[in-house]
Amino acid sequence: MTIRILVVDDYMDWRKEVRFLLRARPEYQVIWEASNGSEAVQKAAELKPDLILMDIGLPSLNGLEAARRIRQVSLNSKIVFLTIDNSPDLKQAAMSTGAQGFVHKLHAQGELLPVIEAVLRENIVPRAS
Repeated sequence: MTIRILVVDDYMDWRKEVRFLLRARPEYQVIWEASNGSEAVQKAAELKPDLILMDIGLPSLNGLEAARRIRQVSLNSKIVFLTIDNSPDLKQAAMSTGAQGFVHKLHAQGELLPVIEAVLRENIVPRAS
């Protein structure tokens, strides 16, 4: 089974790192990379990915607002936030958008795949380190 993934981050090097981490699972297929929140909403509506890995601090439209809009145009897409800000308030705000997971970028190497697997099994993962 192929899992279609949209990666959203304004830093190309980080998107490359995420693609590298995802290579560990051959069923994970990155179908598009977006560099801002507006593009994320547009591509989510168009492509209906299974999973969206998204930063919060995005240009044009921040990740929180993008997630709210994605919920309206791609109901079945699961969202996992990847961000450098690990504050409890931000985690709560992120999860209130309907996202299923939250991973701090500094811990992505060890936590991203387990969080994705849990989310895809439909276990809600409110936070990882």
